[in-house]
Amino acid sequence: MTLQPARATVAGSLPVVQYATNEELGAAAAVEAAEILRAAVRERGEANAILATGNSQLTFLRAIREMPGVPWDKVNLFHMDEYVNLPQGHPASFPAFLHRHLVDIVDPKAFFPVKAEGDVEAGCREYEALLRQYPADLTVMGIGENGHLAFNDPPYAFFNDPLWVKVILLDERSRRQQVGEGHFGSLDEVPTHAVTVTIPALLAAKRVLVLVPETRKAEAVKASLLGPITEDCPGSILREQAHAKLFLDAESAALLPESLWSAAATGFPG
Repeated sequence: MTLQPARATVAGSLPVVQYATNEELGAAAAVEAAEILRAAVRERGEANAILATGNSQLTFLRAIREMPGVPWDKVNLFHMDEYVNLPQGHPASFPAFLHRHLVDIVDPKAFFPVKAEGDVEAGCREYEALLRQYPADLTVMGIGENGHLAFNDPPYAFFNDPLWVKVILLDERSRRQQVGEGHFGSLDEVPTHAVTVTIPALLAAKRVLVLVPETRKAEAVKASLLGPITEDCPGSILREQAHAKLFLDAESAALLPESLWSAAATGFPG
C-alpha cells in the first residue's frame, strides 16, 4: 500500500510530508516503519526499534499492528520514557500503554521497559547499556506541545547530552499536556520527574520517523521548522537530521507558510 502525501518539502536536511488526516499519516508511517524493520531482519536476522507512546501515536500503532508480514518475532522493542515511581498499575504508565496498543497484540521477540522505580540512576545505566547492545534500526517518535522529544524538556534537552538515559525535571507545559490527553485528572497528579531516553540516543537510530498530528501540535511544528535551532525548542534539531522524516496532518501543518512547501525542490533554510 502506498499513500501519497498532500504536500512535501525539505526543511534544512529534514524531509517533511503532510497528509490530509491523522489516519493517513499513521498508515503511511506504518508502511515505512514496517519496511525498515523487514529490511533489518533480512540483513541481520533481527531488528531493534524505539517507539513513542501517547495519543499522537495511536493511528500509527493501530496501522502497524494490523499490517501483515511484519516479522515481530525478530523485533526487539524499546520505548522512550516513564514517570519516576509511578504507582504500579497506573493507567498513565508508558510501558502499559505499549502493552495495550502493541506488545500484547504482536508479541515481539523482546520488549524492554524503561526502569523508573527503585534505584533509578542504576536503571538509567542499565537501559543505556541495552540500547547500546541493541543499536536501533528505527526510532518512531513525536514532538510535544512544548517542542520536546521524548521527555527532553527545556532547559534540560541537550543536543549533545553525554548520557543516553537520564532523570529529568518535567516542564509544567509538558505535565499539562498529560492532563489534556486524559492520562491524569489534574496537574497535581502528574509526577514532576521522569526517566527519558536522551536526544542523542533517539537520533542514533539508522532511521527516525517523527509523527506529529493534531491542532495542539501546530505551534510546536512551526517553531521546530521555522524558528532557530535551539535547545529551547528540542524539535528544531530535526532540521539537521537527513535520516529523519517528519509526518504531519492538515491540522498540525496549519501554521506553516505556503513558502515552505514551494521550497520543496531546493530545501528550506535551516
